[in-house]
Amino acid sequence: MSAQIRRIDLTRDYDAHRQEYQEAIENVCRDTAFSGGKYADAFDREFAAYVGVPYACGVNNGTSALHLAMLALGVGPGDEVIVPANTYIATAWGVSYTGAVPVFADCTADTWELDVSRLEERITPRTRGILGVHLYGQPFDYAGAREVADRHGLFVAEDCAQAHGAKFQGRNVGALGDIACFSFYPGKNLYAFGEGGSVTCREESYHRHMTRLKNQGCDVAYYHDEIGYNYRLEGLQGAVLSVSLKYLPGWTARRQEIGRRYEREITNPLIQMQVHPVCTEPVYHLFVVQMEERDRFIRYMADQGVECHRHYPVPCHLQKAYAHLGYGRGDCPNAERLAERCVTLPLFPEMREDEIARVIELCNGFR
Repeated sequence: MSAQIRRIDLTRDYDAHRQEYQEAIENVCRDTAFSGGKYADAFDREFAAYVGVPYACGVNNGTSALHLAMLALGVGPGDEVIVPANTYIATAWGVSYTGAVPVFADCTADTWELDVSRLEERITPRTRGILGVHLYGQPFDYAGAREVADRHGLFVAEDCAQAHGAKFQGRNVGALGDIACFSFYPGKNLYAFGEGGSVTCREESYHRHMTRLKNQGCDVAYYHDEIGYNYRLEGLQGAVLSVSLKYLPGWTARRQEIGRRYEREITNPLIQMQVHPVCTEPVYHLFVVQMEERDRFIRYMADQGVECHRHYPVPCHLQKAYAHLGYGRGDCPNAERLAERCVTLPLFPEMREDEIARVIELCNGFR
């Protein structure tokens, strides 16, 4: 049976706001403000205000955001940055692109976020900072990471690629650490019609440096002060994101409504859910669960017309790309267990009530 309930369906958002999106795109085309320009700059201002920081530096994608953030923090060859083993691989790429080494740390057994109680085991004289990830839209323990970092003179950076609008102790993610990175890849809680990203911060020097780097190393056109990159946010994406940002609070509320309903009504003891500490407000970018017979469950759901995915089936420390670092099975056991058991259920703001009820019914009927 083909999927009747998709894990995410972006066509529904486009259909609902088609005229606004098309008008925004037409404005950019009329002004030919394609590479950077006023529409990208306007979104930077709007997004900084939304997050609650002075600066947002729009870039071409979330991976570039991570790269620029590490460069702004002074990370380079010979340095180490602690990164969760349980994350999308781009978190680690941001460190590796600078010539530094990602040092992988395990997640907890319940929140599946960075285990701050194990951070000090990973610190060496080469450690420069901690790059935590608000994975699946659930904030990591920023306060715990900050305490460790302050004891050792380290920075704390945030990977917020899946957590637009999430809060930790009442504060927006992206406004917690020394610097923070967002992705606007299609399917994110706030997404572009292609690629896009942003780095948010309070420090003007970071913002100024990243702005130079993303513009080929230029403060003044054709005068290149350092080796730079072509990482600008496209004007078309900035305009689209400005439209979507207006709807993000409503989308977030709907994601939270659906996620909390899943948590209440999926009662199958074979299914383990992520724990959300009371000091956090998750935004349910992904609704990930664990179970022993993951692959059989995915087939079972597909047979009933429901699409489920695996995020992520191989933890970062066991990826072939990082085999040279010498990690092996058992080095991050919680991340490894999650990778073997993870399933992502459908969840997106435009889900209908009958679709939500059907997912819950099928989850509870799995034996």
